[in-house]
Amino acid sequence: MRICVAGAAGAFGAKHLDAVAAIGGVEVVSVVGGAPDDIEQVARARGVGHWTKDLAESLARPDIDAVILATPTPLHAAQAIQCMRAGKHVLVEIPMADSLADAEAVVQAQRESGLVAMAGHVRRFNPSHQWIHDRIRAGQLTLQQMDVQTYFFRRSNLNALGQPRSWTDHLLWHHACHTVDLFQYQTGDAVAHCHGLQGPTHPTLGIAMDMSIGMKAPSGAICTLSLSFNNKGPFGTVFRYICDAGTFIARYDDLYDGDEKPIDLTGVAPSNNGIELIDREFFSAIADRREPNASVAQCLPAMRTLDRIERSLR
Repeated sequence: MRICVAGAAGAFGAKHLDAVAAIGGVEVVSVVGGAPDDIEQVARARGVGHWTKDLAESLARPDIDAVILATPTPLHAAQAIQCMRAGKHVLVEIPMADSLADAEAVVQAQRESGLVAMAGHVRRFNPSHQWIHDRIRAGQLTLQQMDVQTYFFRRSNLNALGQPRSWTDHLLWHHACHTVDLFQYQTGDAVAHCHGLQGPTHPTLGIAMDMSIGMKAPSGAICTLSLSFNNKGPFGTVFRYICDAGTFIARYDDLYDGDEKPIDLTGVAPSNNGIELIDREFFSAIADRREPNASVAQCLPAMRTLDRIERSLR
């Protein structure tokens, strides 16, 4: 399978390039960068023969079967639709769009094309969350509460590599999207009730830097999510699962019990790298001609919940 990675010079573009390198039968034949990127340097360092700053140029190549989009959030929806209209399967990094209307347009484009279109909801694939999911589905655990903290320090417009961004990140439509989808995935249903609160807007970035979100599933399970770009300390997200038969703490691909004792995740998945696992699912779905886990249609309910939360903030 031959693929293009767009946004290859960014932090998550690099993660996908690393992941693909660990997967047999898949070759990156083209990389796409943005205006400030030295995409030629990335291509040469990775041994990729074609590079460009124009996605359309890559999409016009007949030797490309699929595209991974790790581009800026505001471009996701339009570029995903562009890929499908060019006849290419697409994996678009989270979120698939930064509005409900655009997310619905992506899903409609997938239905019309019949191609594999997947959103990068990597929490579904992290071995830690898979371990919990498998036990909930088997009736061994009943989720009572998810308590989640997503914290970064981004008072200036920098990306995960500390480099200047050409666009502004968003707590709700990007970072909260992970937890909103995961809560609905783990409970098996769209939330029944949700609300949000946000702090002051940053004077230059124009976004709220602190936010709290509450959700309740039809089962009665609740989720409390705290997000901040003002946190000075360890970065990232910690998930605490409070269940009827134990408490569990997930830190990306690692899982601990309530006493901070590590849980053996051997055998949960063929890799301990969530990005690699989501890429494997994408390629497998294309090869098998099936709908993938985290298809854009499956992730649309998360976008609907984000829209409800956004309206509650007004």
